[in-house]
Amino acid sequence: MAEKTPSTVCFASSKVKELRRDATLPAKFERLLEMYPLKDMFGNRRVAIKMHVGGDLGYTTIHPLFVRILVQTIKNAGGKPFITDGSGSQQNAVARGYTEEVLGAPFVEAAGIANQYSYEREIKYQTLDAVDLCGNIVDADAMVVFSHGKGHGHCGFGGAIKNIAMGCVAKDSRGKIHRLQGEKFTWDADKCNHCHTCVDNCPSSGAIWFDEDDILKWNDHNCRYCRHCDLACPEHAIHLSTEGIEHFQTGMALTTQKVLETFAENTVLFVTMLLNITPYCDCWGFSTPALVPDIGIAASTDIVAVEQASLDLIRFEDFIPSALPAPLSLGEGSHLFERIHGKDPYLQVACAERIGLGSRNYTLEAVD
Repeated sequence: MAEKTPSTVCFASSKVKELRRDATLPAKFERLLEMYPLKDMFGNRRVAIKMHVGGDLGYTTIHPLFVRILVQTIKNAGGKPFITDGSGSQQNAVARGYTEEVLGAPFVEAAGIANQYSYEREIKYQTLDAVDLCGNIVDADAMVVFSHGKGHGHCGFGGAIKNIAMGCVAKDSRGKIHRLQGEKFTWDADKCNHCHTCVDNCPSSGAIWFDEDDILKWNDHNCRYCRHCDLACPEHAIHLSTEGIEHFQTGMALTTQKVLETFAENTVLFVTMLLNITPYCDCWGFSTPALVPDIGIAASTDIVAVEQASLDLIRFEDFIPSALPAPLSLGEGSHLFERIHGKDPYLQVACAERIGLGSRNYTLEAVD
């Protein structure tokens, strides 16, 4: 069988070769976007700009200037853009300057203010029978998946696949996808120092708490299986099983597929910002120093290619050891994120390629 033609990934480096405006990354971003037929992709269409706005004290999300450039470029192409993220994100968006006054486009919660506006799509994989896709994503005519590339405790890397699979689902779908990796929760009372860091890092109300006798309690119904408690515990007293990690990655890929199927061909662009690359997802509500120097911006119409290229660009030899938060340490593995999280970040990319979402074979086209 003949090898497929490599997908193209456009890349704008953050390195500045000259001290002038046009040599800086925002100007390069403008030129990167010009490499795509945006009038054909977005003209006279409602364009969802799906991004993650972060939360609480997190400050390493995408800078509003880049969002504004993207918005204006889509408008210039005849599109009608809006910014979107999951339900309950409006307040966090405002705190980071993601407002219509700043960006030039409105912010809309992807599944409405109650996280209930959605469309069910059948999956039929393991325990994941179906997912609820956010209504305002499905209703859009086109989409830019505007992702902040960073590490992730579950899947090693949080980029375009994670942005879609976890950010474009409503109701309890996120928890259902997380459950694919395993549902066994254990607490070792002898190891626990009762610092309550686990409770502080739990994003789900009523999922985990200490009772009046300082005994840890856990409610399966409210748990999202995000493993924040497990990852945050300084004594490793909590463990949520991850034996089904490949099932979890496959579930994310299948969910991503269902989202992308709602859009016509050539109406979705994937843009990943490789800046402020931290070990954990922006949903934790705080930021840590960048693990590597800023890299740049990768873009493609092939989600698998842009994910593969983004991971390839994050090189272990660029690692800044002093940036690693004290509770973390490096283990075995080939990629930096695998050595931090113990999970192969390329696994989700392989799963996405296997179900036909794109190709890991790519060529990098640099933006001058």
